[in-house]
Amino acid sequence: MTSNPYPLGLRLDGRRVVVVGGGAVATRRVPALLDAGADVLLVAPELTPALRARVDAGRLHWVPRRFVPEDLDGAWLVQVAIDDPMAAASVSAVAAERRIFCVRADDRTAATAWTPAVTRHGPVTVAVLGGGDPRRAMTVRDAIRDLLAVRLAPDGTAPTQSRPDAATGGRQTGRVALVGAGPGDPELITVRGWRLLTEADVVVADRLVPGLLLDELRPDVELVDASKIPYGPSRAQEEINQILVDRALAGAFVVRLKGGDPYVFGRGGEELLACAEAGVPVTVVPGVTSSIAAPAAAGIPVTHRGVAHEFTVVSGHLAPDSPASLVRWDALAGLRGTLVILMGLKNLAAITATLIAHGRPPQTPAAVVQEATTGAQRVLRSTLDAVAADALAADLRPPAVVVVGDVVGALDG
Repeated sequence: MTSNPYPLGLRLDGRRVVVVGGGAVATRRVPALLDAGADVLLVAPELTPALRARVDAGRLHWVPRRFVPEDLDGAWLVQVAIDDPMAAASVSAVAAERRIFCVRADDRTAATAWTPAVTRHGPVTVAVLGGGDPRRAMTVRDAIRDLLAVRLAPDGTAPTQSRPDAATGGRQTGRVALVGAGPGDPELITVRGWRLLTEADVVVADRLVPGLLLDELRPDVELVDASKIPYGPSRAQEEINQILVDRALAGAFVVRLKGGDPYVFGRGGEELLACAEAGVPVTVVPGVTSSIAAPAAAGIPVTHRGVAHEFTVVSGHLAPDSPASLVRWDALAGLRGTLVILMGLKNLAAITATLIAHGRPPQTPAAVVQEATTGAQRVLRSTLDAVAADALAADLRPPAVVVVGDVVGALDG
């Protein structure tokens, strides 16, 4: 008779956790460990772009090689995220010798600890173990999440998220959903977006997707890391389009999970056109865009009575003097309202100089919000003529949103 597992809530803040492997499984598991405050050591010859971005941001330590026993020195927990049974067994054997609990992605029966199906609702975390059956655990977990997030219909009888999708007739296969995941906080995805994510067979995720959403996927979901790290490795858009089409034509329900909103500099329109050309039906689920959410999270309203009657959102991924740029920076300089710049950190010095050269006052308030709505959020307040240098001195990194206009100080006491 197999004994039941003993449930615990591990307090990992500041404690070393070793993750062996740098692929899709590690991409899904690492965000929850970081959210728990763990000191994560990642051991793998190669990493996915999403994990590499976390390394570059200083969130975890990476040793670019294969596992050696000394990697477990000082560890409290080890997660084996590789599919090579012999290599996984060697890691768990070292863990057993040192009395360190070991989670194994390749063989649950050989593990000394299991990763439960988790749902989070504010300060409440619910973890479900299904007796070794991940599908059972996920089904129970989803039912609990529905209860925690229940929204009664006008007649007070049923939760809205449990009703079939009127537009699609319920769960279907052979289709694609373009889902906006919001600005960073996993709780800011829409109820409909989350529901479709729980139904997915394949998830194609960007770098800016909240990592905890990936931790809640079913174990059998294929996760495709389509990260587009600024100024680093990228997967061609054509390849992403082909993945969506190929998986859907093979009968899968594919969720293209994108940070923010799919249509706000998310290239969602290109993906929809590619699917439409191949005859693949597409559902679009809007997301909370960082162009509004990032300023709001920093205490900055993009409009305010008597201060700004309009706001403009532009992409700053191309320098103002680039022949490929479609932005009329000279015209933007003449506006009195709020200017929100996405993907503009690299070109911020050139952008601010151009705005000033075309008439925007140098002392116009400006702000930069890095990783808005997350625990790593940073806010820098400055002026138009100094914000680029200030951001550089503060070592601000993407993703970051730049706000220019008097609204930056509108709510200051």
